[in-house]
Amino acid sequence: MSAEEALFQRFGKDLPKGTVLFREGEPGKEMYVLQSGKIAISKKVRDVEKVLAILGPGEFFGEMAIISNKPRNATATVEEDAKLLVIDPKTFEGMIRGNTEIAVRMIKKLADRLSDADAQIENLLMADPSSRVVHHILHVCQTRGRAGEEGIEIDLPVKDLPRELGVGEPAIRYLMHRLERSGLVELAGDRVTVRDTARLFDYLRFLEMKWKFGDV
Repeated sequence: MSAEEALFQRFGKDLPKGTVLFREGEPGKEMYVLQSGKIAISKKVRDVEKVLAILGPGEFFGEMAIISNKPRNATATVEEDAKLLVIDPKTFEGMIRGNTEIAVRMIKKLADRLSDADAQIENLLMADPSSRVVHHILHVCQTRGRAGEEGIEIDLPVKDLPRELGVGEPAIRYLMHRLERSGLVELAGDRVTVRDTARLFDYLRFLEMKWKFGDV
């Protein structure tokens, strides 16, 4: 038995799509590490459930309830059949105390989440749907982009964006094809290459001015 299999045998759970792991406001006594599948993290905003993030394999979540000993600040739902490691407070504390690398990785991940939260707040303040999409693309380029020969490559699963950005999928796809025709991006399924982030930033400013002042 491999180390990964032994770990899953001790802490693992298989959960089907649609399972709610925890809800916003509930007390929390466990954190999770996602081995396969997808998890949607959502929060109720003005009686509307808004998806904050779609997590994939390798991500951890639910740790804040353990760290702060406060109720869950979001809801976690299985988006695709998932395999997870379920970590209780005692095990979590032992991991942090016994492995500096884990502690450092967790601090970096929490810092990234704060940056993402700031970007989401800024995004939600934009009234123009097209600006939200372009702003999100630029943020992903800055935080998770990969330098390639033709520009910055990012993974952008369009089907996950409507709940995150509050923009319908047809409108997102229409804008993405407009960006491609303009030479700002190159599309290859869920992979997007941004040819020039400075030009895309200029386009975002153009959209904001157009929304503010109209065609004058």
